[in-house]
Amino acid sequence: MTSPSPALMEADAVRMIIRHATLLDGISLRLHGGETVAIVGPNGAGKSTLLRLLSGDLRCSGGEVRLKGRALASYSSRELATHRVMLSQHVSVGFPFTVEEVVAMGAGNRSRGAAQPLVDAAIAELALEPLRHRELPTLSGGEQQRAHFARVLVQLACGEAEHGPGVLLLDEPTSSLDLRYQINLVEIAKRRARGGSAVVAVLHDLNLAVRFADRIVVVRRGTVAADGSPADTVTAAMINDVFEVTASIGSENGQPYVLPQTMQ
Repeated sequence: MTSPSPALMEADAVRMIIRHATLLDGISLRLHGGETVAIVGPNGAGKSTLLRLLSGDLRCSGGEVRLKGRALASYSSRELATHRVMLSQHVSVGFPFTVEEVVAMGAGNRSRGAAQPLVDAAIAELALEPLRHRELPTLSGGEQQRAHFARVLVQLACGEAEHGPGVLLLDEPTSSLDLRYQINLVEIAKRRARGGSAVVAVLHDLNLAVRFADRIVVVRRGTVAADGSPADTVTAAMINDVFEVTASIGSENGQPYVLPQTMQ
C-alpha cells in the first residue's frame, strides 16, 4: 500500500526519559492523512506515552514531533486543539453536565447555533440520542466513553472546517465498550480517515486492530518492534517475540486473525 503524502504528523527519534527510566527510545513515525494506524504492544511498552507525546501532552526528552511540518512545541494550546484531537484513556467528569453539554464542549468557542448541527450529528452517530439529556455521572462507563468520543468528533470537525484534515488520537478507546460499540467506534474512526484525517489508536485487541488499521505499529520496551500492514505485523513470530505467547494465526480475505483458544 502506498501511503498518502505529505505526512500530517512526524516523530523523529523521539525519546522519553523520566528520572532514570527510559520510556521511549528513538521512535520514528510518519502519520499520513487518510491512514488508520493501530499502536499495539504489551503493558508498559510505552504505547500511551507515545500517544501523549504525539498529542503534545508530554514534551519529549530528545528528538522532535512535527505537526503539518511545524514543531509541535511551537503551537499554543488553543491552536493545537484545532489541528489534533486526543481522546485520553481516562476522562473524569464529576459535574452534572448532560451528554449534550459534554459533546458541545468539543466546539470550543463556537456559538451554540453554529455548533449544534455538529453536536446533533455526533450524538446520532454514537447512538446517544436516548441519553442526550442524561447527566454524565449517572451513565455506565461505556456510555460515558461514547459521549467523550462524540465530543472529540465535534472538536475534529470544527478544526477541519478551519484548517483541513487533522490528527485524531485515541488511547484505548474501546476499553469500556461492548462488542457492538467496539465495532461501531472502529468504523466511525475509519470514516474520519476516509475524510482525510490521520487516525491513530492504541488498542489491546489484535483482532480489533486488524479490523481498524491500514498499518500496525508494534511497540516493545520503548522501541518499534514492527511497523507495517496487518498481514506483515500480526504473525505468530511477532506474538511470540513481543507478547511471549504462542498462538495460531488464521487468515480470511488476506487479513490475519488470532485464535485466542490456541494461546499458550
